[in-house]
Amino acid sequence: MRGTDLLADAFGRIKEAVHGSVLGLSADELAFRVDEEANSVAWLVWHLTRVQDDHVADAAGASQVWSDDGWDRRFGLPFPAEETGYGHDADEVSAVRVSSADLLTGYHDAVHTRTVRYLTTLSDADLEQVIDESWDPPVTLGVRLVSIVADDLQHAGQASFVRGIVLRRRERP
Repeated sequence: MRGTDLLADAFGRIKEAVHGSVLGLSADELAFRVDEEANSVAWLVWHLTRVQDDHVADAAGASQVWSDDGWDRRFGLPFPAEETGYGHDADEVSAVRVSSADLLTGYHDAVHTRTVRYLTTLSDADLEQVIDESWDPPVTLGVRLVSIVADDLQHAGQASFVRGIVLRRRERP
């Protein structure tokens, strides 16, 4: 098995977790925050997808799905198109409201498709290419892709956790 096959599998697991975290939630449930400083499911899924879109596009030397396919307009968020959510404060997190789970999964699926398509163009030798010398040790393409997977899986897990709280709240009278 090639390294890119393992990466494709990992990105597929992120996609499954994203779908599972938003399935059947209303717009209000997607926007629910445990407290005013916490992240919502909507913000977490939007952010992890924006980071994947941004970082993979950068590695591939390509433009982003977010602006290429008009997702920025469909979401209608009050941020510049290049915004990924990194460093957002509580007010910015609360501004990420979506009309439906389908909007989140639609964008994520489009990014996933482009990510996997990019991975099919890479060899294992490509994964060894240094792409960022500002770190010690310098960052290879493979390490950057694993970092994206790790960050996305953490956020997907957080979204699943918040979903669990939302579902418990549904059960209460």
